[in-house]
Amino acid sequence: MTRVALVTGANRGLGAATALALAERKIKVVAASRGGAGEVVDDIVQSGGEAIAVQMDVADLSSIEDARVAVLAGIRQEWDAGTINVLVNNAGVGLFAPLGDITAEDFDATFAVNVRGPLFVTQAFLPHLSDGASIVNVSSSLSRHVSPATSVYAASKKALEALTRSLALELGPRGIRINSIAPGPTATDFNGGAMRDSEAMRAALSGQTALGRVGDPTDIADAISALVSHELRWATGERIEISGGVLL
Repeated sequence: MTRVALVTGANRGLGAATALALAERKIKVVAASRGGAGEVVDDIVQSGGEAIAVQMDVADLSSIEDARVAVLAGIRQEWDAGTINVLVNNAGVGLFAPLGDITAEDFDATFAVNVRGPLFVTQAFLPHLSDGASIVNVSSSLSRHVSPATSVYAASKKALEALTRSLALELGPRGIRINSIAPGPTATDFNGGAMRDSEAMRAALSGQTALGRVGDPTDIADAISALVSHELRWATGERIEISGGVLL
């Protein structure tokens, strides 16, 4: 049986790692991103998987609609498929500032991508999700613990988790599962690659985790792949933190 996954923000970081992990599990991948995800598609194809790329800006409703049309055309042409089995709402933005420096524009931009984006992407693709499909919203461990200058970002991820729980009830009658994954400190290019590039930051955060290190993108990607598998078919409306035990 052909399984097709749509991953937003798939051009780098957790999105790229997730696209690759799903492809390794023989899932055909639609890699969506604002600027294109051709390099990720090339990596998947070179490793023996199947993937196509589409452009999508999750903060732009017209872009979501254009992507919906492109995705349906692409999966029909490439794989003779008409439905999406896995949706990973990964695209996100982090604009960090202390209270005195927060602007209305930063607040609106954060919520437009981190909350409104997943909501309207899910709404747009809902008619094309198979019964029994799996949706994963990528949250953050910062929805549980606190850190200076992260108030707006953390609030947006907490809102995303509330959205996830509510939609679990709405989508349950179709057997569609929706869960949130909450990554802890992970070495990616997020926030300018600070955690990936700063040895001092990684060392400090490693000391705050039970497992003694910051995460790798594959740690999160493998967790998402497991969550959308048949083995976790009874899980919906859940928040699953993948953080190495940070700040327990």
